[in-house]
Amino acid sequence: MRTPLRTTAADALKIVIVGGFGAGKTTMVGSVSEIRPLSTEEVMTQASVGIDDASRVRTKSTTTVAFDFGRITLNASRVLYLFGAPGQQRFWFLWDQLFAGSLGAVVLVDARRLEDSWYSIDRLEHHRTPFVVAVNRFTDGPTLDAVREALALSPEVPLIDCDARERASAKHVLITLIEHLTRTYDQLPARESMP
Repeated sequence: MRTPLRTTAADALKIVIVGGFGAGKTTMVGSVSEIRPLSTEEVMTQASVGIDDASRVRTKSTTTVAFDFGRITLNASRVLYLFGAPGQQRFWFLWDQLFAGSLGAVVLVDARRLEDSWYSIDRLEHHRTPFVVAVNRFTDGPTLDAVREALALSPEVPLIDCDARERASAKHVLITLIEHLTRTYDQLPARESMP
């Protein structure tokens, strides 16, 4: 179903979803977007053998080669734009452009491959971009406390469980991020506050 952008929309808010290869970023954008998301998913070919490590995501046959894009209308004047970043190392050069103008980010974590999240967290900290960490529960895995310790997350960084396939769960992640952004920007001096 086509959901046109309201003519009263005046404020565009940008959020980026990052994480390792196969963590569920495309799935999250698709589950929560009010429009059919723009996706740059392409079939993985033999050309990626030896470049992309797909050994721990054997059922994955496609991959994001640029970004995913979705939209959520918050109210009559505010719209949230979601950008899902590609997960493979060879596409990380796009991340700085995706971070430009963003208010914050979601780091989507596959609990089976926590180390795949280190680069995402490092880049967000480098850019001083507020973020939350959402553990996409494909299967049982480490507790949130164990994840926080493994990723060396400060106590201020919200850490929650989610299922990127479920709209309500993906919405909860975004609400958690918005609440975190509100707290973060409320603490800044007036000249550094949110645009």
